[in-house]
Order: sequence, then C-alpha cells, then structure tokens
Amino acid sequence: MKRLLPLAVVAALSHVAPSQAALFDDDEARRAITNLRTDITPRIERLEASSRGQLELANQNELLRTEVSKLQGQLEVLLHEIESLKQRQRDFYVDLDNRVRKLETAPVAAAPEAPAPDPAAESRDYEAALNLLKEGKYKEAQAAFDQFIRRYPRSGVQPGAHFWAGNAALQAKEVAVANNYFKSVLQNWPNDPVAPDAMLGIANCQQALGDTKSSQETLKKLVERFPDSSAGKAAKQRLARKS
Repeated sequence: MKRLLPLAVVAALSHVAPSQAALFDDDEARRAITNLRTDITPRIERLEASSRGQLELANQNELLRTEVSKLQGQLEVLLHEIESLKQRQRDFYVDLDNRVRKLETAPVAAAPEAPAPDPAAESRDYEAALNLLKEGKYKEAQAAFDQFIRRYPRSGVQPGAHFWAGNAALQAKEVAVANNYFKSVLQNWPNDPVAPDAMLGIANCQQALGDTKSSQETLKKLVERFPDSSAGKAAKQRLARKS
C-alpha cells in the first residue's frame, strides 16, 4: 500500500499538470495578444497617418503640375508678345531709318516766313529722344519728343514722334497724356505704319485706367481694321485669352 500511494500521487499529478499547463498557456497567449495589440496599434496609426500624408502630397503635386502647366502656357503667350513687340520695333526702326535718310537727302525749300529746319539737326534730335526712351529715361524721352513735335511740325516722322511720346508717357505712368498722343496719331495719320500700334497703345491706356470694356472694344476694332499687322495679331491673342 505504501508503494501504491506514490504511484497514485504521481497519477493524480499527471492529470493535474496538463490542466495547469493549459491554463499557463492561455494566460501567456492572452498576454501575448495584449502585447501584440499594444505594439501594433501605434504602428497601424502611424501607417494610416503616413498614407494620408502621401495622399495629400500626391494631391498637392497634382495641383502644382496643373498650376505649372498654366504658368507655362501664360509664359509662352508673353514670350510671343515680347517677340512680336521686338519685331514691331525692328520694323519701325527700319522705317525710321528710311525716313531719316530721305530727310537728309531731300531738297529743302526755304519758307518765306522762317528759315527751314536743318535736316541733320532734325535727325539728330529724333534719335536723341529715341535713345532716351531706350535707356528707360521715360520722362526725359517724353519731353524730348514733345520738344521735337513743336520744333519740327512738318517733319515726316511726326507720326512716330507722337507714337513714341505716347509710349514714354505710358511708361512714366502719365496715362491720360499717353492716350492723347496715341489718339493724335489715329486722327492725323490714320494710315501710317504706326497707326496699328497707336491703337494698341490706346487699348493699353484704357486697361491701365480700369476701363476693361473700352479696352476690349478697341482691341476688336484693331483686329478688324489692321488684321495683318503685328499689333492686330497681338490684339487677337489678347482677346482670345479673355474669351
């Protein structure tokens, strides 16, 4: 009997041990799950935050690409307008050079009431006013052109003098004065090569004064009247952007 007791105890313990082991395993599993949840929850939150950040970044990149595309389109239009302006200026200077040459070589008939102006002085004064404009000295250029207009009233470059005086005044923020110069070109020399550019100048003055409606109407008239001119083409592009 003494020998059997230990065996019975051993047998009893053998039945209890698996139960305790199972209980131990469940507790460990629960702790493991709890720890896993504690560890993984912040990771999931960080992952979600990162995903949202990446989505927002992607949206911002798309908006930036759209904005850059718009800016590139506007830049191309501006570059084209600048190139058109440069071409108009080159054409005008060529025409100016031809006119000045004619002034220098044309015979001068003396007026009975006053001596005729010196063609060389006339050419020199005109070029001096143009140089002031090129140098960005707008007020000085305006004054020089105004003086030229009064000193040489019969000059063959009077249309150009009025046109460039208007440009100088516009750059000097004398918008009303500039508008009068441009209007004078159209009233007195409506078929001169600078007439289309004078109309464009009027549209610019109207826009600067905040009269967008009148500016648009002037641009339309410019396109109708001088469709093949550089100024007419520039006006057409500006109208297209507004539509």
